[in-house]
Amino acid sequence: MVPVLNEGPTIKKFLDALRAACDTRCELIVVDGGSDDDTAVLARDGSDRLIVSPRGRASQMNAGAREASGDILCFVHADSILPRHAATLIRESLSHPERRWGRFDVRLSGEHPLLRVVEALMNVRSCLTGICTGDQGFFIERQLFDSVGGFPEIALMEDIALSKLLRKRSRPKCVRQRLITSSRRWENHGILRTILLMWKLRLLYFFGADPAHLAKKYYGRDD
Repeated sequence: MVPVLNEGPTIKKFLDALRAACDTRCELIVVDGGSDDDTAVLARDGSDRLIVSPRGRASQMNAGAREASGDILCFVHADSILPRHAATLIRESLSHPERRWGRFDVRLSGEHPLLRVVEALMNVRSCLTGICTGDQGFFIERQLFDSVGGFPEIALMEDIALSKLLRKRSRPKCVRQRLITSSRRWENHGILRTILLMWKLRLLYFFGADPAHLAKKYYGRDD
């Protein structure tokens, strides 16, 4: 399940890589949030199904989940690359009754030494807290996803909100094989500045700030 918006320049390469990590039992669904470039056309050719839904990652991922036919769901951002044999790794991870959802360790794509520190802290933190983020590649049993109502449809922090619901049912499986995700935001906005921004937003969310207000701060515009 891939939520997309204006990913035209990279969507074909991404879908080719995603297809390589899947097997014949996988259903590759792309959910477009109203792109005004050629994302939808390219995604239709490179996926099994293209769905158009209202803009917003939570809304898009929920729309895709409603249309999916499998009993395991995996949500991947369009700037991430799953590890080899990801489908097999997911099925093996969920074969244990006490593990009903999980995520991959993450590696940021850039080479700056600080990014190695950031990704290491992300991986350790999520295993310790049971809180996972969308750029780690959420996977979850369909029945469990439906039972908690899917992603809370909020403007930001939908991945954290879902994690809090899921960890009441079981701890996440932390798969050590690494998903590679883009470091472009970190590099474009400054690594330290991005770290501080993310921690500030999470702290504000913890204390009850409106996710719509946080989204404006994160995206730098009214999204």
